Parts: sequence; C-alpha cells; structure tokens
Amino acid sequence: MRVQMLGLCRFSYLGGRGFQVMHETLAERRAFLYDPERLARRWFWFENVTLPGLLAQTGPDFTLVLMTGPDLPEPWLSRLRELAGIMPQARLELVPPMEKHLDACMAAIAPHIEPDADVVGHFRQDDDDAVAIDYIRDARTDFAAMRPLWEMRRRLSCDYSRGLVLKVTRDGVSVEQRVIHNASAGLTIYLPPDAQRSAVHFQHWKIGLSMPGVTLAGKAMFVRSLNHDNDSGAIGAGYPCPDDPAGRGRILAERFRIDLDTLDRAARDFGLPGADRPRWGA
Repeated sequence: MRVQMLGLCRFSYLGGRGFQVMHETLAERRAFLYDPERLARRWFWFENVTLPGLLAQTGPDFTLVLMTGPDLPEPWLSRLRELAGIMPQARLELVPPMEKHLDACMAAIAPHIEPDADVVGHFRQDDDDAVAIDYIRDARTDFAAMRPLWEMRRRLSCDYSRGLVLKVTRDGVSVEQRVIHNASAGLTIYLPPDAQRSAVHFQHWKIGLSMPGVTLAGKAMFVRSLNHDNDSGAIGAGYPCPDDPAGRGRILAERFRIDLDTLDRAARDFGLPGADRPRWGA
C-alpha cells in the first residue's frame, strides 16, 4: 500500500482568513505580515527550528508544500525559491490572496497529491514548529498497524503526542517536555487522495469529532514554539512529562537537530538575522 506523506507549511501567507488575530482590511494584514522585523524573526525560527529536522529526515520520501503569496517581500521570497531548488521534497506555491483560507490551502496542496497513492498522510507544518527526524518514517510505517481502523471510515488521525515546548522571552528560551493532545505538529491526518481535504481542514483540538484517532506517546516527536509572533499563544491540552532537564538540549539536538544555545542567544539579545544568506544555502 502506497502512503504518500504530504505536508503544508504556510509562510506568512496573505489571505482573507486563517488567522486568530483579525484585521479590518487586507492592507492592514499585509502591513502586519510583511513587517520587515517580523519577517526576519519568522525566518530565523523557520531556519533554526523547523528546517533542521525536515532536512535530516530518515525517511526522505515526502513532499512539503511551501505556501506564500506572490508579493512576499525580498529577500524572503528568493530564499524560499532557493530552498525549493535545493531541498528535493520542497514545492513552492505562490497563492494570491483568497477570501476563503481553506480554498487557498487546497489550491496549494492539490497539484501535489499523488492520485495513484492509496492513502495520503497529510501534516501541517507551522513555520516555527518542528518534527523529529524519524517522523516521516514512523508516520508511514505505523499506518500499517492502524490500517483496519482507517478502513472503517477512510479517515484517521495519528497523534504523536510527546514533544517539547520552547517558550521564548527576553530572558532566553525555556524548554519543557510535555504530552499535548492533538497539537498541530506531529499530527497526521490519513485521507484518500480524492478527499479534497487536508490537515488544515480539521480543527486539530477537536479532531475526535471528525474521525477515529490513535495516540502514540513513546518518544518526543514534535517541538512547539511559543514566541510573541505566534498567531495563537496556546500550548494545548496536556501535561508535563517526567524528564531530565539537563537532557532537554540533547533531545533537541539529537531528535530535531536544533541548537538550543543558538536560540537562547537570539532570544536574549534579539539579534535575529536580517538579510544574511541562510546557512543551508551556503
């Protein structure tokens, strides 16, 4: 059975809806999203939190759709183009502003759905969160055990619910290991290729109303970042895990390829990079 793994990462996409922070006009939203300092911070988290684990996936057979607007300011649009050119799994989709955000997301995703796949494992990848280096491999292989449940309704969620939360303040970055139920990161939605739906079409905090689900919490599988640029500052329902605080940096490095010292220094002095070349493109 062919399971396609297909992710959507929205990088400051300018659309009519899709945000918890609302604006009166599209011009106000453009000014907010495209503020140069905000975009520099967003790229910093994307480059230092999100990308390392994706680039190091032990199962490299996946597609990641990078969705943004055609008027994303430079140098950020060129950086996304460069990333799509050197990362085999990346596909850049420039979607003009659309009133219905879910329609815009589907327009970005639809060209990359494999019609001959038996199942599509959709995942939503926020641009400041991360998945572990074995996420793609496990999401595909674990489906074999879940297949009978999927066949009941031809839709299924798999929640890798153990992860780490990074809280970013001017005092630095704190790290806490938690179980969070159905966080957007590490949550896979398995659908048929003709479903005309994706992970963003289902509200992750109440996914149980839409489909059966499986929870696997054996190892840290996601990183959730909380910083002042988040659209939502909520962590999500869950609870702390017993862990070794001294080992959190090691988990971040080994399972997500995240350097905690780099994040901590940036948070303390807010010396976030602007238009310097990205390290993955050097």
